[in-house]
Amino acid sequence: MSWSNCRNILIIRPDNMGDLLMSSPAIRALKESFNCRISVLTSPLATEAASLVPEIDEVIETPVAWVKNSRVAGPDELYNLALSLKSRCFDAAVIFNVYSQNPLPSAMIAWMAGIPKRLGYCRENPYDLLNYWVPDKEPYSYIRHQVERDLELVRHIGATTKYPDINLQVPSESRITALMKIEEMTGSDQYIIIHPGVSELKRAYPTEKWSELAQGIERETHLPILFTGSKSEKPLTDLLQKETGGNSFSTAGMFDISELAAVIDKSRLLISVNTGPVHIAAGLKTPVIVLYARTNPQHTPWKTEQSIFEFNVTEKLESKNEVIRFVKGRYYKDHLPYPEASQIIPSVLSLLSQNEVQQSNRG
Repeated sequence: MSWSNCRNILIIRPDNMGDLLMSSPAIRALKESFNCRISVLTSPLATEAASLVPEIDEVIETPVAWVKNSRVAGPDELYNLALSLKSRCFDAAVIFNVYSQNPLPSAMIAWMAGIPKRLGYCRENPYDLLNYWVPDKEPYSYIRHQVERDLELVRHIGATTKYPDINLQVPSESRITALMKIEEMTGSDQYIIIHPGVSELKRAYPTEKWSELAQGIERETHLPILFTGSKSEKPLTDLLQKETGGNSFSTAGMFDISELAAVIDKSRLLISVNTGPVHIAAGLKTPVIVLYARTNPQHTPWKTEQSIFEFNVTEKLESKNEVIRFVKGRYYKDHLPYPEASQIIPSVLSLLSQNEVQQSNRG
């Protein structure tokens, strides 16, 4: 049952933007190995980011019930989704997931759609739902980075790539419009981004500590600081801008995902919690500092200059997922408090200095 003749492949990755971006090297491996058309079934949160991945030909947006979404597709919508997928005559489906997620609901959709080859990790025996079953040994035997995990999955069916980086392409029109907005606002094309918002509260870094950090960076670097975020995060970025003062700007809601990628690409440095823009930065080789809540060690920035400052999740916000609780018990036994500005700022200055040298060498 070779995959060499598969020309129409469905990727099921129904969770967040960062998750899809970390799967992109494995998607490239499929594209290069089988010369195939790639369609991706994903969430509304990840749909825009898919446009940055050149190997993706089509996006099918569905807010499935087994992944956190603001709205979920009901039974009739899922049934119609299976019918729609069946009409597209996919040769194969590949399911990417985090080790703490159950892949079987996604496998069920592919099975209902009559897709003949179905590949995925699974801890229990999936029987016919996955006829290309890779037993999932994570996290009980080892933990790999999500990029490595996904590349290893497709390696089982002969898909490889010589370039295992996240590699994103920013549309030229998005680059032009985004940088025009920045220059009109700051009068400069040199700046630092601080992205303080989170998709999950347990990953949040305290607002007062963001304010202290931003003020210290503004004093030390004299570079413009852009506080980025979604429209719903504008009250937070407005507050941080007000408290930082100086040469800082609140830009939440100002950019779509493609424009945000253009802004990150041009930035001297991104400072963020562990969320989607970190993986955009990795795909554009922008240096990044991550204030990293200890939720999942798989999701650090992939192959870009970085500094990681870990901290423990507040006990009342810890996950009820038993797989995640196992990881906490084995790998996160010691308690790490929130990092302080005095710890982070030296890394900011070091990464800026390294980046300046590299830009000078390229010039």
